[in-house]
Amino acid sequence: MDLGLTGRVAVVSAASKGLGRATALALAAEGAKVVLNARDATALDQVAKQIPDALVVPGDITDPGLPARLVQTAVERWGRVDVVVANAGGPPTGRALDITDEQILAAVNANMLASVRLARAAVPHMRQQQWGRIVFVASASVKQPIPDLALSNISRTALWAWTKTAAQDLAEHGVTVNLAAPGLHATDRLLERGVTGRTGDPADFGQAVAFLCSQQANFINGTVLGVDGGAVVGLL
Repeated sequence: MDLGLTGRVAVVSAASKGLGRATALALAAEGAKVVLNARDATALDQVAKQIPDALVVPGDITDPGLPARLVQTAVERWGRVDVVVANAGGPPTGRALDITDEQILAAVNANMLASVRLARAAVPHMRQQQWGRIVFVASASVKQPIPDLALSNISRTALWAWTKTAAQDLAEHGVTVNLAAPGLHATDRLLERGVTGRTGDPADFGQAVAFLCSQQANFINGTVLGVDGGAVVGLL
């Protein structure tokens, strides 16, 4: 199925590995032009070698000025930005009563505000062309909190609330805002945590995000797409 992404311009943050990398590759496979961002310039260059005409912009997405620079890079090169996939590494582990104020603020900055900044930078261009796709990579914890990941639960659920609110404001402009909520996937971060058991393939997650960015997903807006293999058991 042609997703209608040929010639579209996408910005993907935290694209050097894991789910961000898989998403960038999936979008490129569908014909999109891609701006890649991550802190690790060397790893990012390796991803860029697999994507024709990719633009690499190394940097820390928590830097307040970087999201606007990513969008501007896309516009300067290709004259437009159609897709934003905002992704960031997860915060440290910790239970709700053990985390500090400083840790909470850092998590909100990285996993909520950084994504909002990237969306805000892209929205004027999307409104002008009356088409756009914004996808935030979050976690299944927005539906089913994970006890030892309180920082992720807090920050990503805040982003989910922003997504629901912004979706209403942007629908009339042909712009959708959705959240992709992965469960356990075979990424470096998962291995570092020592998690075992059934895991998803990052490539499958990337393809799910690509669908949310597609023409066919035109009426999917303000929703969470769970990509967790059925791990979340709640009915809501």
